[in-house]
Amino acid sequence: MYLYIKAIHIISVVSWFAGLFYLPRLLVYHTEAQVLPEEGRKSLGEHLVKWQRLLFNAIMVPAMCLTLASGVTMLFLVPDWLSQGWMHLKLAFVLVLLYYHFYTRKLLLEVRKGVFRWTSVQLRLWNELATILLVAIVFLVVLKSSLDWIWGVLGVVLFAVSIMVAVKLVNRNRK
Repeated sequence: MYLYIKAIHIISVVSWFAGLFYLPRLLVYHTEAQVLPEEGRKSLGEHLVKWQRLLFNAIMVPAMCLTLASGVTMLFLVPDWLSQGWMHLKLAFVLVLLYYHFYTRKLLLEVRKGVFRWTSVQLRLWNELATILLVAIVFLVVLKSSLDWIWGVLGVVLFAVSIMVAVKLVNRNRK
């Protein structure tokens, strides 16, 4: 039974992250569309809102719920993990991921109302946070207690800085 739950967990995590990667990108496109003439902006905006709503409600929310339910089920089946430090850190990262999910929804609702508080560059940087969390969680789960915490944290920080610099360089080259 455990392996079936684990398979469901992996599939739902992949689906959830697909949405977490794509929704901020749609918000980038929506923000950048604001410089278009009125007719194009309105038409594209309507399509983007439709895609954003479908992505969030039909993919991200169900995938998040399945991820959490299967994760809790695995913890129920293997309760000893709750006494291990790597699991505490993983659960902390999952809490950050949930915050990311719901804050992105907040941004989505603002954009639907025509409120564009974030620039496209800021949204691109926000988009990379999901990548950083994915890398941290995967390495943590795969390496578990064999992970040297100092090197692990240093690696995640260096990866995050690299991603942020890359986004800045790509944006500079686009201009």
